[in-house]
Amino acid sequence: MHSTLIVARMQPQWSTDVARLFGAFDRTDMPDRMGTRRRELFSYNGLYFHLQDFDGDHGDENILQARTDQRFIKISDDLKAYIEAYDPATWRSPADAMATRFYHWEATG
Repeated sequence: MHSTLIVARMQPQWSTDVARLFGAFDRTDMPDRMGTRRRELFSYNGLYFHLQDFDGDHGDENILQARTDQRFIKISDDLKAYIEAYDPATWRSPADAMATRFYHWEATG
C-alpha cells in the first residue's frame, strides 16, 4: 500500500464544507480510478491534513492520470475556497504540500 499526506492550512470552521465536498467526490468512481482505498481528513490549530492510502505503490501515477478528469479539476477548484497552501511561496502543485514519511511500523499477522 502507498500513502500520501498533504499538509495545508484550513480554518476549523470549514471542516464540514470540506468533508461535504470530499463526500460527494468519494461517491463517484474517482477514488477507484485513482486507486484510493482510504481517505482521512484531519485539522489541528489551523492546519489541514489529508491522508490517502492507495493500492500498491502507484498512487502518485494514478493521481497524475486523474488530474485531467473534470471531477478532479472541479474538486480542486472548489477546495481553493477553504484550503490554503502551507507555504504559498513554494506551492506549485499538491506534490509541494506532501509530507515525507521518515518512519513506518505495521503490526504483523
